[in-house]
Amino acid sequence: MTTPYLAKLKSVFASAHTRELRGHKQKVLTVGWNNDGRKLASGSADQTARVYTSVERTSSKDAIELKAHTGDVDQLCWDPTHPDRLATASLDSSIMIWDIRTADKTRTHPYARKVSTTGENINICWSPDGRHIAVGNKEDMVSFIDPRGGGDSKSKKKYIWHTIKNDVEINEISWNYAGDLFFMTTGQGTVKVLEFPQFKPVLDLTAHTANIYCVEFDPRGKYFATGSADALICLWDIEEFICVRTFGKLEWPIRTISFSYDGELIASGSEDRIIDISAVETGESVHTIQCNAAMNSVAWHPTKHILAYAGDDVGGRDHKTPEGNLRVFGVPSSSSS
Repeated sequence: MTTPYLAKLKSVFASAHTRELRGHKQKVLTVGWNNDGRKLASGSADQTARVYTSVERTSSKDAIELKAHTGDVDQLCWDPTHPDRLATASLDSSIMIWDIRTADKTRTHPYARKVSTTGENINICWSPDGRHIAVGNKEDMVSFIDPRGGGDSKSKKKYIWHTIKNDVEINEISWNYAGDLFFMTTGQGTVKVLEFPQFKPVLDLTAHTANIYCVEFDPRGKYFATGSADALICLWDIEEFICVRTFGKLEWPIRTISFSYDGELIASGSEDRIIDISAVETGESVHTIQCNAAMNSVAWHPTKHILAYAGDDVGGRDHKTPEGNLRVFGVPSSSSS
């Protein structure tokens, strides 16, 4: 049964507008909001990241360009404790830690600290207390970095303080909201859970019948969700590690998932060329966003029902959509373009 709250959201989404943000030259691989929702970052196959300081307009003039990587920027994450600190992970075997406040008047060249890693990086996350960054590479090694350390030019500072070499494929990594558990999803359909910072194994959870590509945590602290190549999203009780619900609206491997700020909604994207928005507690479909391509990344705003998303646009379904754009769904209709 649809609750009054969900009925209201359905009505709001039915008339919601989408803004297209331009600037990248190749497809966008990752998007993410900072902790106060005033900045939206994106990473691209064009080897750059961008930070949009206004989602109300589509002009690239409202973005700060971050140029330092020499490979795809596969994933990014914001410091949960600081609105201007961003980390980007690249296939160039490095991560960059950016201070957006230092961008010059041309909105480029903010201060960045480089940390070299041992392989091509494909995922990254920041601990809830802001004291640690974890980065995973294609060789299934996860490195733990102290972001307060120096850059590569200060060799006496040791920022990579721990590494985990896994014997299985690792697809996604994340801390829980308490920061005392670290999660790694695998190519065997399991989730490895470790105590942090002791790295003591807690559980090897059999969660899916195929690769698990993504894991996300409910901001209310009740659940976590996993998205898999079996085209299912599983919702798990964070205390009991019991699956309480599955979402099966999509037909292709789940690439990306995100919980809304209030924990009421979960958005998911895949190769289906749609984004499904469903109610967490009931599984009811609340809204469907039609897309031009397979989705790479979805991210809810931290205080509003606004969703950023990006995918494999290369001409798009309409053969007119240029690659390198991302979109924001749910912006007020009065916003100027």
